Amino acid sequence: MSITGPESPACPGHEPGLRLAPFRGLRYVPERVGSLAAVTSPPYDVVVRPDGQRHLEFADPHNVVRLILPDAATPAEQHRKAARALSDWLEQGVLAADPVPALYIYEQLDGDHLQRGVIGALRITAPEEGIVLPHEDVMPGPVADRAALMRATRANLEPLLLAYRDGDPTAQVINRVVATGDPLLATTTEDGVQHRLWALTGPADVATVQADLATRQALIADGHHRWATYRLLKSAHPPGTPWDYGLVLLVDTAHYPLRVRAIHRVLPRLRLDTALKAAQGAFRVRALARPLDHALAALAEAAAEGNAFLLAGDGFHLLDRPHPDLLASAVRHDRPEQWRGLDATVLHSLLLDRVWQIPDSPDDIRYIHDTAAAVELAEREGGTAVLMHPVREHVVMELARAGVMMPRKSTSFGPKPAGGLVIRSLDLD
Repeated sequence: MSITGPESPACPGHEPGLRLAPFRGLRYVPERVGSLAAVTSPPYDVVVRPDGQRHLEFADPHNVVRLILPDAATPAEQHRKAARALSDWLEQGVLAADPVPALYIYEQLDGDHLQRGVIGALRITAPEEGIVLPHEDVMPGPVADRAALMRATRANLEPLLLAYRDGDPTAQVINRVVATGDPLLATTTEDGVQHRLWALTGPADVATVQADLATRQALIADGHHRWATYRLLKSAHPPGTPWDYGLVLLVDTAHYPLRVRAIHRVLPRLRLDTALKAAQGAFRVRALARPLDHALAALAEAAAEGNAFLLAGDGFHLLDRPHPDLLASAVRHDRPEQWRGLDATVLHSLLLDRVWQIPDSPDDIRYIHDTAAAVELAEREGGTAVLMHPVREHVVMELARAGVMMPRKSTSFGPKPAGGLVIRSLDLD
């Protein structure tokens, strides 16, 4: 069941809706690695660098982080290094291709939070088709880097996360397979999350899932830069190649709701005392007592009433009640009211651009998903962490359907799929 082009009988490419195709997944051979848990990684943009990257690299010499975040002096050498590693691991039998194409049922259990979805190769669509809905802008640098890495490895190394709703036929297939079939793998990563993976190869089941998804649209929950990369690479190749598809995990949030968390900012070159002094007059500024949980509770309470931010570094301070006149003059007026009221909009328009005058560059703004890690990084570098309160999921979906992009790195949906459980090689399609 090859997906060699848009006219593939398994997944026609010119019909509306989500077109998901099976593929022969590359997976780790358990006997050739220390453990399956030791070779997994969070998505590339969630790995805290350099500490988290080094930790993963030393967890196992074949950890997938060596493919998704190769370490070398230049970007070109990084990409060549990842391609060599992937080729070597295949030759050495560390990775092996599954014998037949499959869709993969993926389950994550994090405490009492259960998530199940389907991994497959999705036909890449244009924005005007309204099938895959982004909600955040992307930066050209990461897109170019991911594109160069995918070209070098000829692989989709990790799935991005898409959310859709009300797919009862697919849910029935998933639940039946989970209840009756043996998983291909089961492992628990060091964060305590349990992961299981099943192969869905039966023609009737695959057809049921494909027909169900073909009537739906999806929201990019995580992976905007990778989706933009897929679209860039598709446009660079003639139609009818494996580049027409990209690796995704589709989760039905009506059956398995995602968690929505904030993505924090760390400003390593902005001292906290300087940040607080500059913010006076633009916001109400209050010092908060430790611990972190107490400060986050105060942030949640303030965020229920309006825009609020928790600044961390040498202590915690709450910024809320932005000055109405300054807010009105800083935020664009050609966007919907929902967009104008987003914390990320106010942060970038008023605080970062106007009050602090911080350039939007990797050296000046680091995006950190983990709250404690953001605080620790700010403390270590003598900078400022700006801790955010998460936006509500329905706001994200409403803006996406209206075609309005949120400021980048506004949300963090999860649980995110672990890298290293299944890889898509374009040479096998």
